[in-house]
Amino acid sequence: MLDIKFVRENPEIVKENIRKKFQDAKLPLVDEVLDLDAKNRAAMTEANELRNARNVLSKKIGMLMGQAKKDPSKAEEAEAVKAQVKANAERLAELEVLEDTYAKEIRKIMLQIPNIIDPSVPIGPDDTHNVEVQRFGEPTVPSFEIPYHTAIMESFHGIDTDSAGRVSGTGFYYLLGDIARLHEAVLAYARDFMINKGFTFCIPPFMIHGNVVEGVMSQTDMDAMMYKIEGEDLYLIGTSEHSMIGKFIDQIIPEATLPQTLTSYSPCFRKEKGSHGIEERGVYRIHQFEKQEMIVVCKPEDSMAWYEKMWQYSVELFRSMDIPVRQLECCSGDLADLKVKSCDIEAWSPRQQKYFEVCSCSNLGDAQARRLKMRVKGEKGMYLPHTLNNTVVAPPRMLIALLENNLQEDGSVRIPEVLWPYMGGTKVLTPDK
Repeated sequence: MLDIKFVRENPEIVKENIRKKFQDAKLPLVDEVLDLDAKNRAAMTEANELRNARNVLSKKIGMLMGQAKKDPSKAEEAEAVKAQVKANAERLAELEVLEDTYAKEIRKIMLQIPNIIDPSVPIGPDDTHNVEVQRFGEPTVPSFEIPYHTAIMESFHGIDTDSAGRVSGTGFYYLLGDIARLHEAVLAYARDFMINKGFTFCIPPFMIHGNVVEGVMSQTDMDAMMYKIEGEDLYLIGTSEHSMIGKFIDQIIPEATLPQTLTSYSPCFRKEKGSHGIEERGVYRIHQFEKQEMIVVCKPEDSMAWYEKMWQYSVELFRSMDIPVRQLECCSGDLADLKVKSCDIEAWSPRQQKYFEVCSCSNLGDAQARRLKMRVKGEKGMYLPHTLNNTVVAPPRMLIALLENNLQEDGSVRIPEVLWPYMGGTKVLTPDK
């Protein structure tokens, strides 16, 4: 969410940013919010004048009542002033209602106006205009056919979607045996990987209040993703970033404690509205999964340096498991409204002979901090911190990349060396013939 003062002083910059995001339908919002802002400031000015007048008139009434003992005409004058005070009080009550109404309407609109994107963001209407920046590792295609990822898992008796369908419906799964163990090994390795980078490990709440949801994401994303608990002001998290950033709601953070670097484990729950292609069967796009996440709360001047560090952590993690990846810069039209800059890390799929998203790293500037009323107390006063987030690893997708890139011609799967300690020393998974 932008600062209303910034919008007031830079309306054309805000409109041009909306155009760059190909959201022309939102252009009228700028003029609407400026009109409401002008009315709100006028109401506030009048209200303050009435409050000041109330103090002056109250003193005048006291003075007149004191003089009325000697001069009866002063009593009549005092009654006239009392009538004025009453009229002012009624008007002040009206203005206070208006102020509250205007403030709510302004916030509602401001929540819809997208954040100002970084000048380095490529311009384009959708994800087809995202730009490949660089590749890490050599993508290879083996001489033998690679089965679909669920078929690989089934060869180890490692997945059961039929039972999950009967229990929970589509978009759910049971992981079993070595595949379930590999899933947890990846999570444990990712946890320790981030701890070794200096991040504090955290297990956060898996449900959050509505005001936290509003603080961390746009209404559009909320409607498409979040499951609401019936009869409660609680939502299941779609990612632990939500509750991790929400941890700082209404808080004043001492500058000396920055940066705050946290890595969290959580299950994630997503509606995943809309239809998806055939390559999104299996465990690629699902309603429930587990994930290791990282978030940073830092000084504004440090946020871009952290952004670079965070996506590079993802590359390092995947390359340590012999998985080729690439960095893809997200274009303006593919950025969620709160984001200043974002990139995806995509893993190589030998079966599809293309890359697919496994991590998403984002710098949100001060948007979440302003929504959540997070502040930093520094030597020069209060200011808003910047927030960033990035996927460390989401094992369902990671499993696809790991299984495909480590599959052998005989159907066995080579376990990357970094995972051996988490797999009890197992170096190769052999399918049940």
